[in-house]
Amino acid sequence: MAFESLPPCLQPKEEDIQMMLAANVQNGTKNSDNMMNDYIWRRRNDGVHVLNIGKTWEKLMLAARIIVAIENPEDVIAISARPYGMRAVLKFAHYTGAQCIAGRFTPGTFTNQITKQFREPRLLIVTDPRTDSQAVRESSYVNVPVIALCDSDSPLQYVDVAIPANNKGKHSIGLLYWMLAREVLRLRGSVSRQSDWDVPVDLFFHRDIEELKKNDEEQQANEAAVAPVYEEEVALTQPVEGEFAAPAETENAFAAEAAAAPDAAYVAGWDGEGAAPAATEW
Repeated sequence: MAFESLPPCLQPKEEDIQMMLAANVQNGTKNSDNMMNDYIWRRRNDGVHVLNIGKTWEKLMLAARIIVAIENPEDVIAISARPYGMRAVLKFAHYTGAQCIAGRFTPGTFTNQITKQFREPRLLIVTDPRTDSQAVRESSYVNVPVIALCDSDSPLQYVDVAIPANNKGKHSIGLLYWMLAREVLRLRGSVSRQSDWDVPVDLFFHRDIEELKKNDEEQQANEAAVAPVYEEEVALTQPVEGEFAAPAETENAFAAEAAAAPDAAYVAGWDGEGAAPAATEW
């Protein structure tokens, strides 16, 4: 894997190659297109084509230099009709200042000036040339160059810069857009090459709503199982079951009798005279 065509500053680090391998960027499909043969390294025993990661990195650097050449970042549009790439294009547009179309592409967006969503981009970035074929075809009508993430079976018609990579996995798509955005910011001077980008790659990964709800439910269940349960304290004024408690009427009667009786009947003198009367038998 040689990178003689790249200057030293654009050479990949070992961490970058390890991240690409961990995200299965090199895994293609069992089918292959004739125009993608130059980017296929070999074929495994199970029939899956393995893409050349060295050419993937070279095309990423080329695509970043093309994007930086556009003076106005809003003239760049990133498109993804594939669900795994919607979050990636949204984050890419957020950090690079480009525009994005996540979801269905409305026919006539680049050619029909009457539509409200009419746009005139100078550069188009697509996640899958097969899924985003309508956008790629319309870009050919208006002479807009196209950068595409191409798998081993992707058609290269009307594609100007093909980045050979796995465009069907959510980790692969998110990592490629993260690397592309990082390189664009580095070429613009916003991010230093000496330090790591403070934006984690996890933000570019697709997140399933059902999985998030399931994880939240499991977390709440774990917290409920671990948290201690304290019994409510019983008020002192309330009687406890199984113990004797004097009724309120009896307590009031005792209090009234004590208030009405003279003090001498209950308090004994110093010489023993005036002692309290004997207790009345019940």
